[in-house]
Amino acid sequence: MAVRPNSTYTLSAWVRGEYAYLGVTGTGTTDVSTWTPDAAAWKQLSTTFTTGSSTASVTIYTHGWYGQAPYYADDISVYGPDGGGGGDPDPTIPGAPNGVTVTSTTASSVSLAWNPVSGATGYRVYRDGARVTAVTGTSATVTGLAASTSHSFQVTATNAAGESVKSAAVTGRTTAPSNGSADLVPKLAVTGYWQNFNNGATVQRLSDVQSQYDIIAVAFADATTTPGAVTFNLDSAGLGGHGLP
Repeated sequence: MAVRPNSTYTLSAWVRGEYAYLGVTGTGTTDVSTWTPDAAAWKQLSTTFTTGSSTASVTIYTHGWYGQAPYYADDISVYGPDGGGGGDPDPTIPGAPNGVTVTSTTASSVSLAWNPVSGATGYRVYRDGARVTAVTGTSATVTGLAASTSHSFQVTATNAAGESVKSAAVTGRTTAPSNGSADLVPKLAVTGYWQNFNNGATVQRLSDVQSQYDIIAVAFADATTTPGAVTFNLDSAGLGGHGLP
């Protein structure tokens, strides 16, 4: 490819497989390369190189390694000064991501992954039609979800030209709480029981119960209507302003 002398360039590519290499030769200075020993999912390799004072072209290469499983390379790009072959073309809106899958779930999150899109510089993730996050890689984790709930997820690809249409939707369901139904049981409760004993007991108002209690259960027993019987009055302040129906 054509390059400009005495200039610095960034070389990158998305790879997947065993022992994938990416490099450049003929720089006129120090030829460089980078590699990964194992990329079960798509992974971006990147390196930089500087051309010599008379370098007008370089050779970009990728390769695997002897006796290893096949590798795949996609979206090989070089960023830097125009090498004289004309101006860079205007970017076009990338295509929609494919291969969107749910990779893992917890009680409050869903993790997603998808295949890289050529020409994309970023991705946006949508949950139930609303955008929730933006990333530069090909995976994301959506957090803050309620336990045991299902959600629809879609992904778009973006670059300077705009945003792609949304991918096909996938459904992810969060897991149940780790302690089962225990989360549904209040941690603290107070139970009151009154009977018409004339024993000098002081008044206990519901409004005096401390706020950390989740349930307040009150039972009343009034065995007789003779003098000395206990009477009850509604403390509306303790009921947040609500009254009896």
